[in-house]
Amino acid sequence: MSDGLGGSPISQMPKILLTGGTGFVGRPLLDALANANYPVVNVTRKHAATVLPGVQHCIIPSLSEDNDWSVALQGVEVVIHSAGRAHIMNETHSNPLQAFRQVNVDATLNLARQAAQAGVKRFIYISSVKVNGEETDGRRAFKPSDAPAPLDDYGVSKLEAEQALMGLARKTSMDVVIIRPVLVYGPGVKANFEKMLATVNKGLPLPLRTINNRRSLVFIDNLIDLICLCIHHPKAVNRVFLVSDGEDLSIGQILEKLAVAMNKKSRIFAFPQSLLGLAASVVGKKEFFQRLCGSLQVDITDTQELLGWLPPVSVDDAFAITARYYQDEQNGISHG
Repeated sequence: MSDGLGGSPISQMPKILLTGGTGFVGRPLLDALANANYPVVNVTRKHAATVLPGVQHCIIPSLSEDNDWSVALQGVEVVIHSAGRAHIMNETHSNPLQAFRQVNVDATLNLARQAAQAGVKRFIYISSVKVNGEETDGRRAFKPSDAPAPLDDYGVSKLEAEQALMGLARKTSMDVVIIRPVLVYGPGVKANFEKMLATVNKGLPLPLRTINNRRSLVFIDNLIDLICLCIHHPKAVNRVFLVSDGEDLSIGQILEKLAVAMNKKSRIFAFPQSLLGLAASVVGKKEFFQRLCGSLQVDITDTQELLGWLPPVSVDDAFAITARYYQDEQNGISHG
């Protein structure tokens, strides 16, 4: 059976080129690929200290539309592109959209074009739920078939990359798989999820019990499991997949589950949401409040039914793993 559009089948153990292998998603993904004995070309910005069986490192200092991928792509059947310019809360670039486009669109399409020319059979692109939008307050969960509605420059750039890749797939024998994760968490997580871990670990009270929102999250191991499934799956060809843990939680439920995982007493209490929003606006934290207390849900029915996929790690187990890692770090215990 052919995995591509007219191309030859992907071999049992294809050589994989991975970008972003030092990032939050890429590092454990690289470990998973190596543990599964895939031959991997790990693209890094500088010399990699980590030695893994079957992994060769290729240094490309920065992603641009001028990168020459010819050496890195030799013998590669599958590309997993997880590198890119990430969403930044406090953007300082004078032209953020241009900066995002240069890396997330132009550099991505350059890699994809060269991959198609080199005979790569499948290009897996790690996109973002921000292509769908920022919130689902009062609406149904996002579906991959929904009209895209990105609201920031990062989301726009990810959408433009998706569109360019799908256009390339229609013109070549290389197929494309697009995965849009929601907020990814796990050991070593940063940003807002780390702030929640710190707050619960310190036992600080939070006035969030009455916030009746719903957030879709995805544990890093669940995301990696889906990515690995898409390496071969014939029904992944030229499709977009949303991914989550399959259990949507309110901010209060997240904090309570973290408290259980960290063996801490839950310290959340009730307070009017309208007053919380007003206070957040006054202190310049309106966007943070919206991200924390707004709803963002995704419907993963297509992902589950088309691919026969179920998240292998439960939310409770995922929170326990994440919390244990955080507390170990706070206690000076290194996991390497």
